[in-house]
Amino acid sequence: MKRGISFQIPNKFGSFLGDVLKPIDISTFSWRVTPVESYLVVNDELDIDKDLFETDNEIMEGADLKNLLENNVYCIIFADLQAYPKGKVSEIETYEEFVESECELVLFVVDSCYTVIYCKDKEKLELLYKNAAVFGFENIQFITDENNTRTRITAW
Repeated sequence: MKRGISFQIPNKFGSFLGDVLKPIDISTFSWRVTPVESYLVVNDELDIDKDLFETDNEIMEGADLKNLLENNVYCIIFADLQAYPKGKVSEIETYEEFVESECELVLFVVDSCYTVIYCKDKEKLELLYKNAAVFGFENIQFITDENNTRTRITAW
């Protein structure tokens, strides 16, 4: 069974998380955003004083996240995002917890380019896979029951 996809995004400034999530209506979810290492780019310069996910709490409403990801240039070093039905955010760390939770999608980026998405909706998963190909992301593959080696589904 397909659990998710993995691929590589370019290791450079851009709006790649917005591109990655194009097939998903980001605004319909509440998002758990674990503060990690992602920065805004200002005047074509990385600004390490401007955290991309600068927020007082770890929960962002979808419309705010959509605006942030699609209308800014940023540098992702690590990112950890989880999509939940509005108002139903919990905390998960393993695939088993993901399956049992109301979380619909997990996206994380490690070392600026290695991207992993777990998605419960198999139609959306197929769209995310095709979208990654359209954007020219590299080394796209499905994560299945057979090839999934992760014990945790977080960037850390």
